Amino acid sequence: MLRIQFERDMRKIQDDLLVMGSMVEQAILGSVDALKKRDMEASQRIIDGDMRINEKRFEIENACIVTVATQQPMARDLRILASVLEIISDLERMGDYAKGIGNISLKIGKEKPLKPLIDIPRMAQLSVNMLHRALTAFIEGDIVQSLKIPKEDDLVDELYNQVHRELVTYIIADPSVIDRADCLLWTAHNLERMADRVTNICERVIFVGTGELMEMNDIYARMESDADFKDMLVNPKSS
Repeated sequence: MLRIQFERDMRKIQDDLLVMGSMVEQAILGSVDALKKRDMEASQRIIDGDMRINEKRFEIENACIVTVATQQPMARDLRILASVLEIISDLERMGDYAKGIGNISLKIGKEKPLKPLIDIPRMAQLSVNMLHRALTAFIEGDIVQSLKIPKEDDLVDELYNQVHRELVTYIIADPSVIDRADCLLWTAHNLERMADRVTNICERVIFVGTGELMEMNDIYARMESDADFKDMLVNPKSS
């Protein structure tokens, strides 16, 4: 009976994790869309909505603590709960990035954007897509997918570097636009950092599956030098 209750508690925690992830995804996409459309009301809603993301984080954190204290989880279950605590911290920070973009939008106001927003929305879409799949991989324990997703961070980095180069060109041509350029640069920076935090989630997938907590670059390096370790990750059913 205790195990049945424990499994229910774990499912609830994981479901709430997905809910929080969805809240963050909507906040990121909404903040960039509001910036692109110069929608001040929508930007303010994103800012106000950050409180609900924070509340969801505390709700999940409390549920994890209660579960550990009352249900005596086994080793793998403890790894899942410890990982959830880390992931909700990353998600809350991503929510802060969306709030930051909302504040940037209000700062710019109705002023005409310095440049058409093309690469920044693409960064947002890529980052949100990575997040969605990383959370799915965590819930499903999909190690193979968690190894693939972080490599897409290179695409986000390329877009960030492109935005940076273009904005520097604008500043060189007309130093008076530096404040407007800085606003867009911070927006791109927030999205680039969001993609980095998705990598943290992928690392937690591997931690739950293997019991080893490693940074993704170290995981890739070990896969190249340790055939058994690589086989365990890419063929988890055979391990």
